[in-house]
Amino acid sequence: MNISIRKTSASDLSEIMRVEEEAFGYPKEANLVRALLNDQTAEPGLSLLAFDGDEAIGHIMFTAVKIGGNDIVASILAPLAVVPKSQKKGVGGKLINAGLDLLREAGVSIVFVLGHPTYYPKYGFAPVHPHAINAPYPIPEECRDAWMMQILDDTAPETISGTVVVSDQLGKPEHWRE
Repeated sequence: MNISIRKTSASDLSEIMRVEEEAFGYPKEANLVRALLNDQTAEPGLSLLAFDGDEAIGHIMFTAVKIGGNDIVASILAPLAVVPKSQKKGVGGKLINAGLDLLREAGVSIVFVLGHPTYYPKYGFAPVHPHAINAPYPIPEECRDAWMMQILDDTAPETISGTVVVSDQLGKPEHWRE
C-alpha cells in the first residue's frame, strides 16, 4: 500500500460518503459527517482522506468543542472510517497521527474521542476519568475507559473541569449511545 493523506474539499463529498458507508456497513456515520461538514458550530473542523494510489480508503473528522467555561482550544475525533479491505493495515493510525499533527500546528490543546479503549491508546489517548472533564452525555461506568483524551501541548488536565460541549449535530443523543 502506498498511503497518502490530504485535507478534504467540497468535491470529495461523494468519496467521503462512500468510505464512511463501506467502513461501517450502514449510512449513520456518513450522514453524521455530511451534517458535520455543514454545521457552523463544528468549526473549525478538520476532515482528512487517506488514499491508496488514487482510491480513497479512509476518512477521519475532527470538530471543535468547548469544555465548560474554559478557554482551552479543543477538538473531538469522530468518526474514523477505513474501508474493510484496508483495515488492520495502519491506515487508521496514519489518519489519526496526521490529524493530531495538524491540530497541534493549529494550536489545539486537547483532543477527545469516544472509542475503543484498546485501539486509541496506541495513538496517545488515555481515559479522561481521572480528571473532572465530562462527556456531553453520561458514559456508563462499564464504558468509562472509552471516553479518552490526548493533550497536544503543555496544558495540565487537572486544571480543567467541566462538560465537553460538542457541535449541534454531534450533540444529538443518538451519537452517544451504543
